[in-house]
Amino acid sequence: MNKFMDEALLFANKAYNKQEVPIGAVIVKDNKIIAKAFNCRERKQNALYHAEILAINKACKKLKSWRLDNCELYVTLEPCPMCAGAIANARLKKVYIGAHEKTSEDNLCEAILTSPRLNHKVEFEFLSEYEAPCKKLLTDFFKSKR
Repeated sequence: MNKFMDEALLFANKAYNKQEVPIGAVIVKDNKIIAKAFNCRERKQNALYHAEILAINKACKKLKSWRLDNCELYVTLEPCPMCAGAIANARLKKVYIGAHEKTSEDNLCEAILTSPRLNHKVEFEFLSEYEAPCKKLLTDFFKSKR
């Protein structure tokens, strides 16, 4: 198992407990966590408050730079197009993803992260051992809403 994805999953659980869509994100540089966040859209009533965006913002403040060179993101769910664009623009080195987005058959996240239109390409990897726990958390959350 991966200690950084474990931390992202812990933050996804925090989101769940606060009635937010349970997605957690952790940014790592030099094998140390420099930022972590979870979704806060409902609480803050702000469409931009995705876990990835919040973690990127915290990491930029910590490093005093918008360039997150040599940083890696661990996120419990495949990023949406907005977050994928922010990840590429922040120049993150690599993204580790816990679970596929259920509607991602079109590989949109991959297309954005590796787009020839952008001057920075982001590596990404799905951590298959996290697919089940990340999906279960999301499934349980949405079942509790119905």
